Amino acid sequence: MPNIHFLFGNDEFAINRRLKDFESDFTDPTSADMNTARLDARTMSDTDLNNAVNAMPFLAKRRLVYLANPSTKYNNASTRKNFLAYLEKAPDTTRIVMYESVEPKEAEKHWLTKWAEKNEKLIQTKAFMLPRLKEMTGWIVNETKKQEGQIEPRAAEILKDMVGVDTRQAGMEISKLLAYVNWARPINSQDVEAVCIVTSQQSVFDFVDALSNGNGKIAQNLLHRLLETEDLFSLWGMVVRQFRLLIQAREILDGRGNKDDVARALGVHPFVAEKTTQQAARFSIESLESIYRKLLRIDEGVKTSQITLDLALDTLVMELAGQH
Repeated sequence: MPNIHFLFGNDEFAINRRLKDFESDFTDPTSADMNTARLDARTMSDTDLNNAVNAMPFLAKRRLVYLANPSTKYNNASTRKNFLAYLEKAPDTTRIVMYESVEPKEAEKHWLTKWAEKNEKLIQTKAFMLPRLKEMTGWIVNETKKQEGQIEPRAAEILKDMVGVDTRQAGMEISKLLAYVNWARPINSQDVEAVCIVTSQQSVFDFVDALSNGNGKIAQNLLHRLLETEDLFSLWGMVVRQFRLLIQAREILDGRGNKDDVARALGVHPFVAEKTTQQAARFSIESLESIYRKLLRIDEGVKTSQITLDLALDTLVMELAGQH
């Protein structure tokens, strides 16, 4: 198997699942932590990359280096040529896994996929594209099987109507549903209606509403309520995702689009599209990009143990509320 991998597409849920598979090479969690580096091309330096790639593995066969969003740093012919030459010289003791969001129409002409066509022995690529809406019912049935459960076709259809092609949300809802039925029987339509009125998503909308209105006290109360009911890192994922959707929706609005355009372009349920469009209208694209950079810094800080996620979220609320 090649030591360099590139995962790309617009199905973030599938990409993240595949990323975790690489960690199964490590049998000991301690050696996994010591031999894994997580870099984001948007914030890393060349020194960061060199240190991660060229360090020797410790009590393991190889190191694992994750590199997110390589196109943001290597964004012209010159920098890409130098980077590809660098990859060719990477030590055999380091596995490099690059990944980024790529839309289907851009996939075939992506510079890394083109390079991979000529260097199959060096790099392995894998595309992860969101299913089309008409394929989502089948996706839900298959995902339920992957999570060691079953779902009735009508229930899968209802869940599809709720989540659109949001595979991450669908995966989370399936997990909740299987816990609800205790894996004892197939999920039915009544279960979906009882469990999946996407209360967590609504709470995240309310949280962002409070931030956009500059109401730090309400935002903090909502945050602490969410922390009582949600897994911390699942909540973080929802917050990051919502601001990413807001940036995309703001760009669509700036291009004179509307909520229907947002629903189609982002592949989200009409309810999510309407709420996201309303929220995006309250921010400028500059402020949203600034917030997203803060989120990236928090993510990096948490992964490098510089800060705890709950404290980072509290601090973020105070910073953002103070800007309005």
